[in-house]
Amino acid sequence: HKSKKKAFTKACKRWRDTDGKKQLQKDFAAMKKYCKVIRVIVHQMKLLPFRQKKAHIMEIQLNGGTVAEKVAWAQARLEKQVPVHSVFSQSEVIDVIAVTKGRGVKGVTSRWHTKKLPRKTHKGLRKVACIGAWHPARVGCSIARAGQKGYHHRTELNKKIYRIGRGLHMEDGKLVKNNASTSYDVTAKSITPLGGFPHYGEVNNDFVMLKGCIAGTKKRVITLRKSLLVHHSRQAVENIELKFIDTTSKFGHGRFQTAEEKRAFMGPQKKHLEKEKPETSGDL
Repeated sequence: HKSKKKAFTKACKRWRDTDGKKQLQKDFAAMKKYCKVIRVIVHQMKLLPFRQKKAHIMEIQLNGGTVAEKVAWAQARLEKQVPVHSVFSQSEVIDVIAVTKGRGVKGVTSRWHTKKLPRKTHKGLRKVACIGAWHPARVGCSIARAGQKGYHHRTELNKKIYRIGRGLHMEDGKLVKNNASTSYDVTAKSITPLGGFPHYGEVNNDFVMLKGCIAGTKKRVITLRKSLLVHHSRQAVENIELKFIDTTSKFGHGRFQTAEEKRAFMGPQKKHLEKEKPETSGDL
């Protein structure tokens, strides 16, 4: 099937055929009747600077409402885009689910932050001195041991959304890219810093700005989840109004917010002069 490029061709026909549609409706009815958990398979847009042809695919569970409502919600959005602003809103508190950075096999001192033994300790000092009593004659599960560190599935709670920005778009025939401007800083600038985000590139699509760290490396798939708790604290219900977004270069000592500001301060560089000089014909 892979060589003949026939993958999913039969599955597509079910949506066009009358008998296939009846079978699909029967399957959806069975889900509503018997299923306890409903999950949807989602994939990311292919137009991202990932240097890969295949889109990321992830299975996401639907929470809230009855099973019938979940199936109806998923059925109405099959093969459609789900923009981030239709799910989350600014100043909301959400949870982030991701796989952390992998750090390989590590010892107990690095992995569990146990105290180092004195300098003159026999056979090394980055160890655990006692791994348990004689009996029970097993090593307990709570004893710090060496092993894999990182690349773990983790859920972080209570990440505040500072901004949900719109990607680059056209308005009245002009490209609008001022998604990093605020009411206090009216400079027309894009959220992408000078030189791009390190190890990522440019952000030209819709984006979410969160407060705090996110687990995992650059370009890794993460799941954003509605908070399962009811928040009443002042910090959680605070309405965020950003005054300034720094777009200086993240690779070095960034000083300029935009390329125009840099050129106005430093003057035209060699690459600008080469672009502007008139082209001469090759014939003499």
